[in-house]
Amino acid sequence: MALNSMTGFARADGGDAMRWTWELRSVNGKGLDVRIRLPSGFERIERDARDRCTTKLGRGNVQVSLSTTAVAGAQTLTINEDVLARVIDAMARIGQKIEAQPPTLDGILALRGVVEVEDIAADETARDALDAEILAGLDAALVDLAAMRGREGAAIGALLSARLDELASLTAAAEASPARQPETIRARLAEQVAALLDAAPALDPDRLHQEAVLLATKADIREELDRLHAHIAATRDLLAEGGPIGRRLDFLAQEFNREVNTLCAKSNDRALTAIGLDMKAVVDQLREQIQNLE
Repeated sequence: MALNSMTGFARADGGDAMRWTWELRSVNGKGLDVRIRLPSGFERIERDARDRCTTKLGRGNVQVSLSTTAVAGAQTLTINEDVLARVIDAMARIGQKIEAQPPTLDGILALRGVVEVEDIAADETARDALDAEILAGLDAALVDLAAMRGREGAAIGALLSARLDELASLTAAAEASPARQPETIRARLAEQVAALLDAAPALDPDRLHQEAVLLATKADIREELDRLHAHIAATRDLLAEGGPIGRRLDFLAQEFNREVNTLCAKSNDRALTAIGLDMKAVVDQLREQIQNLE
């Protein structure tokens, strides 16, 4: 399965008697949150629209909006004579009480209820046909959105693979670091023990030796290196698997971060610490990219 990003945009439009336009925007999210905005009178298609979105998309914050415009000749304008008469009567009475400019015709006609807009084809059959046409347009927009998310997902997958290659190279460099060689560790501990005995001859050499061995054991990074190798392999397997793997990758990124932090804390060599800091930078880049995946 392919990788999908959570970010994307799509648009679809059409219509004859009524022009319609769908706009879909998707950004990162912990789950799937679909918010639909429909013009007045189209609330009837919200459930169908939501079902289509939740079927096509697995994760992300998705904004779905529909706008409609009646084509010339598709609607008729009717003056509500009763409302108009009441408005004129009210204005006449108000004019007797206060001094004000007389109302203009366009101002009166702009009042709600004076002018009524009616669809020429407002029967149920025509509405059903229009709904089906608009929902088909949503399907097309969702296909385009999924395609865009797929293209971005493929690009993110390539970046993640490159970061994993860097992390594998740094892990190998840490494993081969001269600071981890037994001879180097022995020499460093011998110097430290000798310095302590010179400073405080009363110290028990045997006890001091035991403490030094214990410290050397705690400073060993073999387990961290083994886990880093395992996490790199697991991440590669997930990338090859594809699909909605963002949550699992995010967990692995946290594990990467934990192992690298421990490696840096255990390091007692400048070169090994530098490798650990480079690892931290790569893991941060890895986590940043993973946040965009579905």
